This record gives sequence, structure tokens and C-alpha cells, in this order.
Amino acid sequence: MKNIAKISDVASKNIGIIIIVLSIVAFFFPPMFSWATSYTSLLLGVAMFGMGLTIKLDDFRIVFTRPKELLIGCFAQFTIMPLLAFCLAKAFHLSPDLAIGVILVGCCPGGTASNVITYIADGDTALSVGMTIFSTLLAPFLTPVLVYLLGGSWVEVSLLAMIISVVKVVLLPVLAGILIYQLFPAFVEKIRDVLPLVSVVAIVLLISGIVGSNADKIVTCGVMVFIVVMLHNICGLLLGLTFSKIFNLNYKKATAVAIEVGMQNSGLAISLATTNFAANPLATLPGAIFSVWHNISGSIFASIRRKNKKDIPECEKDSSERIYN
Repeated sequence: MKNIAKISDVASKNIGIIIIVLSIVAFFFPPMFSWATSYTSLLLGVAMFGMGLTIKLDDFRIVFTRPKELLIGCFAQFTIMPLLAFCLAKAFHLSPDLAIGVILVGCCPGGTASNVITYIADGDTALSVGMTIFSTLLAPFLTPVLVYLLGGSWVEVSLLAMIISVVKVVLLPVLAGILIYQLFPAFVEKIRDVLPLVSVVAIVLLISGIVGSNADKIVTCGVMVFIVVMLHNICGLLLGLTFSKIFNLNYKKATAVAIEVGMQNSGLAISLATTNFAANPLATLPGAIFSVWHNISGSIFASIRRKNKKDIPECEKDSSERIYN
């Protein structure tokens, strides 16, 4: 078990590199991973269940102890990225398939990778985790509504079908994980160090499967999608940081909010594209490329923030953040 725990720790800390390497393998050898697309919803559900198993009820204390930062972050999450996606789809005159794929990414909640990147950046990790939990629980309602409002001009969007999809692949698995933890805390604690590996394997298979299945399409339209995805992510990080400064959040909190806003749960975007937009096969592509890119940009952003932290006054350090870590 200790050896598996070590593997789990290494895998979770290097998930970005793993995704990049296996996505390249999937691109050149599609059959190795393309089979995974048949299990898209299952893989995301497994990842969300694994996330739920790591959540303690005490983690929800952040909602009550720092509501200002949490609400600011989640408001930025569900406004900046969706509107950016809409504007980029219009500006680049994307096809309906790619437009709805970009919008799906923009309307999704934050992903768990943001927590790791925030930790690397020495940001407020507790706030990052709280935002991920809170935005994930809001997603079953907000994500379908935003996609319906913003994506309806390109393709027909079934609001009810999307709500059901998000509930099935996100909310229910997360709640099931939380419940299992409450019923069997001793057992879950024994395997807690192994749990990240489950989510890493599920997400990596999910993304590599999409890359493998769309290898030929990436060749034809990959450059355009990559440019849009790159702009979407970078603008999200910078606008998230700007938004935080407007509300006078300190360095650590601003770092957490910026990373949480810029890094989406692209696995959910892929799952929703597969389940709800089967008639638009390229809709999965932006999510797959975003999954690869945001780990690269997030790591670079974290490195820059960590280096710049030495110039931040001691008074900006938040004692409450240290309590949670």
C-alpha cells in the first residue's frame, strides 16, 4: 500500500506531464487509447467519486469562514470563462461543433488540477479546494443554463438533458464519495493516499481517448482550436487575477482565484460533448486540447507567481490559510 501511495503522490503532482506524454502517444498511436471514449461518462464519474472520497464535512467550513473570497471566486468562475468562450467563438467564426466545445469548457466548474497548481504556486490552497467543491456543486444547474444561453445560437441545446447529465456524472458521484467517507471514515483514511491515483488514471484515459479518437481531426483544425484554447486559458488566468485585485484580495487568495478561474474541469466538458452533442463530433476537441494546455500554462503561471512572491510584504500573508494547510 505504501508503494502505491508513493506512486499516487508522484502521479498527482505530475498529472500535467503524464497527460501531455500520453496525449502525444495517443495522437501517434490512436488504437492504444481510442477505446476509452466508450467509457467517457464512467471515467469522469470515477474521477468525481474519487474527489468526493477526499472531502470531509470540515472542508465545508471554508464556506462559512471566508464567504467573501469564495463568492468572488465562484462569480468570476461562472462569468469570465463563459463570456470569454462566447466572445472567442464569435471572433474566430468557429464552426458550430468547435464553438459549442469551447463554450462547454468555459461553462464548466474548476477542476481538481487547479488545487495542485495553487499549491505549487504557494497560493491559498484551502480557498482553491473550497472553490472547486463549491463550483462543482453549483455546476448541475449553472453549467447547463450557461451553455443553453450562450451556445444556443450555434446548436440546439437541451437544457433538461444537460442538467441530468451533470447530475449523473458529477453531483451523484461526488455526493456518493462524501457519503462513503462519512459512513466508513476509518477505511477511507487507510486508502486516502491512494485515491488521487484513481482520479489521475480516469482523467488521463479520458483525455488520451479523445485525442486518439480525434487524431485526424486535430491535424486539420488543431492549430485553430489550440490558438482559441490558449487565449481562453491565458485570458482567464489574467482576468481572474485582475478581478481579484479589484476586490483587494491578498497575494495568496488572488493566486488561488486566478488559477481556479483559468483551469476548468475540461473532463466534464468532454463528457457533456460526448453525451449531449453526438451530432457535433468535434465538440470534444476543445476540451481535450484544453486539458493538455492548461496544465502547461498553469505550471508556468505557478512558477512565475512563486518567484514573484518574495517581493510581497509580510503583512499580506494570511494566517487563516496556514491553519487549513
